[in-house]
Amino acid sequence: MTSPSSTAKYFRVSAWILLSLLAVIIGLYPSLYFILGEKFGLLRSKPPGLLSNTLWRIGFYAHIVPGGIALLTGWPQFSRRLRERNVQWHRQLGKVYVITALISSLAGFCIGFTATGGPIAQTGFICLAIVWFTTTLLAYTTIRQGNTARHEKLMTYSFAACLAAVTLRLWLPLLVYELHYFIIAYRVVAWLCWVPNIFVAWLIVRRPGA
Repeated sequence: MTSPSSTAKYFRVSAWILLSLLAVIIGLYPSLYFILGEKFGLLRSKPPGLLSNTLWRIGFYAHIVPGGIALLTGWPQFSRRLRERNVQWHRQLGKVYVITALISSLAGFCIGFTATGGPIAQTGFICLAIVWFTTTLLAYTTIRQGNTARHEKLMTYSFAACLAAVTLRLWLPLLVYELHYFIIAYRVVAWLCWVPNIFVAWLIVRRPGA
């Protein structure tokens, strides 16, 4: 008979593997814009005037490319075994995550004001950008101060915000199917893609021994 501790360990490992696969898949997702062109993904919902705006285009690519790198470099940081085997590797990869997360969140804040779906969706994405930027910056400053425990908790929140790129793409097709209107679904997903993630992060950092 399987013990509760074995079941819990199996669940944690399975969840980490699934998280890793999704982070890698969505982390590589921005490359499709360069392969398939700009008549792809969420750009299809943008008006021509916005797509021709150079500043917006810079902001868009400054959001998706560093954001993809943040996903690719963020998930290995949550393996204690990987961290303990090579501390220097963990630090260098962490620096890449922090830099790309700060760039992507700042760009996300800027383009959030033009998000499809009007003020409701725009506010959702702007708040997400603020949460991601703030938690990442605080996580960096706390580790510089030597506060490892607080750094780990803040990084949990930071990557939960980063994973909004993953959860958005999981939720949106379901919402469109259920609500039948893309704009309404997009307004909902602007909040649903990250608020539950932050709540889960809150549960994780509050668990005994965290």
